[in-house]
Amino acid sequence: MQELIQHLMQWLQSLGLHPDGATAAVGEAAGHVGDAVNSAAAKLDMPSLLALAAALGWASGFRLYAVVFLTGAMGYAGWIALPPGLHILEHPAVLAASGLMLLVEFFADKIPWVDSVWDSINAFIRIPAGALLAAGALGADSATMGMVGALLGGSLAATSFATKATTRAAINTSPEPFTNWLASFFEDGLVVGIVWLATQHPLAFGIALAVMLVVSVLLLVVLFKFLKLVVRKLRAFVGQGAAEPTGA
Repeated sequence: MQELIQHLMQWLQSLGLHPDGATAAVGEAAGHVGDAVNSAAAKLDMPSLLALAAALGWASGFRLYAVVFLTGAMGYAGWIALPPGLHILEHPAVLAASGLMLLVEFFADKIPWVDSVWDSINAFIRIPAGALLAAGALGADSATMGMVGALLGGSLAATSFATKATTRAAINTSPEPFTNWLASFFEDGLVVGIVWLATQHPLAFGIALAVMLVVSVLLLVVLFKFLKLVVRKLRAFVGQGAAEPTGA
């Protein structure tokens, strides 16, 4: 039997086939696969993490559920390598819940005045959630970076939320719904663009974020009277919620 195996090995070598070399090639191919996986993880350097944290915070201010679903779906499909603090977004239960809320928000945001009520309710969800998502992106290995992420994400979420709510309050003064629809569809597309740009081109996203912040500040200044209206509505909403237990 041993002689038969030796003859077979000699015959393969005479044909130019070297089993040892084939084994090495298989090992090398496996090494390339491992390198590809490692390179995907290596993309999560500090600039990429900062861009991801900022994108999640900013976009959460006006489309929280779309952000959670889109980021989780991309991670689940292997399109992007999520940091450990965001792996929970890939869980099927989280994807199902965020997907359902995405659909609810998609239609609620298209109806004038209903969108403002929806924003008032979600004001107390979007901003903390934006802070948590950004903290999850940065805080896997450091509590300090987690706090930095929370402050960054919460601030950006508050800014984008204020801009969205103020703009919608101004748009809703018009009786026609078409402007509202255009604004809503623009925000839907903006979420996709922000997440894609942050994960694929962090530097370009940083520039885009700076531009969006400038535009937000200008809109808040120009539409300041509508911003005050939004603040009054939020105060009234909080006041009603606090008064109910007392009256009971």
